[in-house]
Amino acid sequence: MKSLLQTFLLLALFLLIGCQENSKTSKIIAGVSKESNALGKTVYTTTCNSCHANNASVKSKAPSVGQLSRMSPKSIFSSLTSGKMKAQAAGLSDLEKRAVAEFLTQRSLKETEFPKEAFTTFVLPENPTYFSGHGGNLEGTGYVKDSKINAENVNTLEVEWVFGFDQATQVRSKPAVVGDWLIMGREFGNVYCLNRKTGKIGWQFQADAAIRGAVAVVGNPLNVYFADYTTNVYSLDVKTGKLLWKQRSGKHPQSAVTGSVAVIENSMIVPLTSFEVLSAQDPEFDCCTSSGEVVSLDTNSGDIKWRHRVIEEEAKESGKKSNGKSFFGPSGAIVWGSPTIDIERGLVYFGTGENYTDPPTETSDAIQALNFETGELVWSYQATEKDTWNLACPDNPNCPENEGPDLDFGMAPILVKGALDGKDILVVGQKSGVVHALNPENGTIIWQTRIGKGGALGGIHWGMATDGKELYAPNADNVLALDSSNPSIKASPGLYALNVGTGKVNWSQPTPVAEEGKIQANSAAPLALKDVVFAGTLDGHIRAYHGKTGAILWDDDTVKPYETVNGVLGKGGSLDGPSPVVHDDMLYVNSGYGSFGEIPGNVLIAYKLNSTK
Repeated sequence: MKSLLQTFLLLALFLLIGCQENSKTSKIIAGVSKESNALGKTVYTTTCNSCHANNASVKSKAPSVGQLSRMSPKSIFSSLTSGKMKAQAAGLSDLEKRAVAEFLTQRSLKETEFPKEAFTTFVLPENPTYFSGHGGNLEGTGYVKDSKINAENVNTLEVEWVFGFDQATQVRSKPAVVGDWLIMGREFGNVYCLNRKTGKIGWQFQADAAIRGAVAVVGNPLNVYFADYTTNVYSLDVKTGKLLWKQRSGKHPQSAVTGSVAVIENSMIVPLTSFEVLSAQDPEFDCCTSSGEVVSLDTNSGDIKWRHRVIEEEAKESGKKSNGKSFFGPSGAIVWGSPTIDIERGLVYFGTGENYTDPPTETSDAIQALNFETGELVWSYQATEKDTWNLACPDNPNCPENEGPDLDFGMAPILVKGALDGKDILVVGQKSGVVHALNPENGTIIWQTRIGKGGALGGIHWGMATDGKELYAPNADNVLALDSSNPSIKASPGLYALNVGTGKVNWSQPTPVAEEGKIQANSAAPLALKDVVFAGTLDGHIRAYHGKTGAILWDDDTVKPYETVNGVLGKGGSLDGPSPVVHDDMLYVNSGYGSFGEIPGNVLIAYKLNSTK
């Protein structure tokens, strides 16, 4: 069972990113006045709460108040004045609409203004180089074959420019590369197209809510695809940033997207998780009715082609809580991470999370394979049984009676071509600290290797990378959330290189000891080059490791102030989430992750090889 301290920390840390219901917090940030906050609360309570409360009927399909808290104030105000909620808000003044938007998001309704020097002209050649997605390709390998950075010159990398994200506390959207441009989202819904050599803005777009996953650039002509936290999916013109279409992919009012979309030909695959893991903190909340889902959309129109529920049956009353209210289940088995596409077999692979409530299902903490064209389940492999957990644990009435260890799959599976006697394998790391290798045809186990003690924050948390021979696996073993079920297994944070065909550990490099007050852990996904592996740590260091020996070749501490190219006050923080990006002679690193006890930050750092050294 998780300790009370651990659960308190997790609760507090989720509050740092503003995911808790805003009507239950009096904190005023980003310039929201007390007067506006009070007015917004009154108007929301009397006008909006019946449809948008976290306990509102699932049939209403209206986004919950928790979901609304992750939207931008501009998008809520626009919805009330000229969008879907115009009729419902017809009796409100502009002042009241503005107050509701600011109350729900706890951010002032204002535009970020950059100096004119922060902008440049967008120019794209006819056939630009482009790559994108969580793992950089459909197989999710996290490997860059062609780069000027190598083991001999990596120690000459120096900061070339830094871009700052105004008011941000975390930077987790992985940039896509197209020609000389980087395209990425941010936690308040902005999408920026930046010149990768200068950091200057070519164009920008405002989505409705936070963008947590990677941006994808695909197609002929090239278009930009991504999803926001409230499950809206977008297609933009890559040359202008203009909206081509927008479609909500979630049906449940608390559905959400934290992973990245995967796009191929005329289909986009979207992973859905659920906000209920947080809403469960309210003892009065009807916990829980959502299921993880994977949805396929047509890239030309945004129309939904098929929908797969990880839990096939709908939730129903399944018992009574200690406060006398009803439990509902089965629920959860959410999809936190990103899907992986197997073109040859016509399959989509993804990992699932824990169940929120009883009864537990065989589809939680699992890897599943779907038919790409129909969404039908082909096979399912469950790694940990009976893992029921939510953020109400351990003492809230919404905590399941048999509390699980929260050891789900947070990362995208990796398809490795010809890894075992010329045959393909599917590898995936679990928060338990175990790496699993599966047969992609049927999900049977080929090998398993434990590299860590594991816990609710990893183990293997965000991802791995492979060059086809070595599998590079970061192990967090975050001290704030270790799995205490087996005292004989010791915590061992670090970066590990495994033989991809056998699972044998070829080398390991412990995470260097962090300064006092910082967390010693390799949680972020790594990036592999020909003979170099880049991996970030929670104390804010980005390091280059020798791919064959694990020796640390280069180390930069990003936790410091930066002068930014767009005039925003910049500061680095923890490195967590997706991997860095490399193209040509440059390295791009997100710095800042203000949750889970980590260090807030708000910058994208661009490093470049110094050719004179």
